[in-house]
Amino acid sequence: MINSKLKGMGVALITPFKTDESIDFEALSRIIEHQIKNGTDYLVVCGTTAETPTLTVNEMDQIARFVVNCVAGRLPIVLGVGGNNTNALVNKLQTYDFSGIDAILSVTPYYNKPSQEGLYQHYAAIAHVSPIPVILYNVPGRTGVNMLPATTLRLAKEFKNVCAIKEASGNFSQIDDIIKNKPEDFMVISGDDGITFPLITLGAVGVISVIGNAFPREFSRMVRLALEGDYKNARQIHHRFTELIELLFVEGNPAGVKSMLAVMGFIENKLRLPLVPNTINTYEKIRLVLNQIG
Repeated sequence: MINSKLKGMGVALITPFKTDESIDFEALSRIIEHQIKNGTDYLVVCGTTAETPTLTVNEMDQIARFVVNCVAGRLPIVLGVGGNNTNALVNKLQTYDFSGIDAILSVTPYYNKPSQEGLYQHYAAIAHVSPIPVILYNVPGRTGVNMLPATTLRLAKEFKNVCAIKEASGNFSQIDDIIKNKPEDFMVISGDDGITFPLITLGAVGVISVIGNAFPREFSRMVRLALEGDYKNARQIHHRFTELIELLFVEGNPAGVKSMLAVMGFIENKLRLPLVPNTINTYEKIRLVLNQIG
């Protein structure tokens, strides 16, 4: 069942680049093995953290196939399939080879700012044709539109294959409204590392994490402890990473986590424009906090 596969900590994989901006598949392989060996529950491919707006369609296909082959069934895989052209998404869902993919993560349409009815119709069209379960993704800080609880709940109740939402609005009241009124088998997943612990105490089933790229063992343990009701020990890990999580996003994502992974020796600290690496000041702060965490 997809519900059991999506509990715990999923990691939104970065896309490592070489100095010439080509994809560094060797580094990606190292990161994947790091996840598998250190407690990550599932992987999210071609999401926001992967810099997908700067990837070509061919590159995204290459990455998806590479991850599927590299994982070889050892972890569930979620693929980012979102956009602001509903007809194009429907066509992709009808023609794409989803072998090895367990679910799709589909962000709300961005830039064209649809109404709540437009959001409902968009996701209804996706749900009608998707051959695998659909995770809704609400991140108004990036898209310019906030999917309200009534719309999320309408979709959750009308479409059995709409199995979850990644909620990154940061609005506790909104997220709690979904948790209180959702169908029993519909899951709420945190979209923010920094508030994952409190959201689990409200009833979220886990997180799609950025910091998990670098610290899968520690952060997945925090999630697991919280899900088991061991809030005291989970809270200690949560507080341990508070400063580092803040530094992760101070100059945008994935600049922060790429700085972190570069310090740890996993990747070259390279992003594609319009994104740029962290400033030296932030990079040094990240390095110092990493040294303190050990």
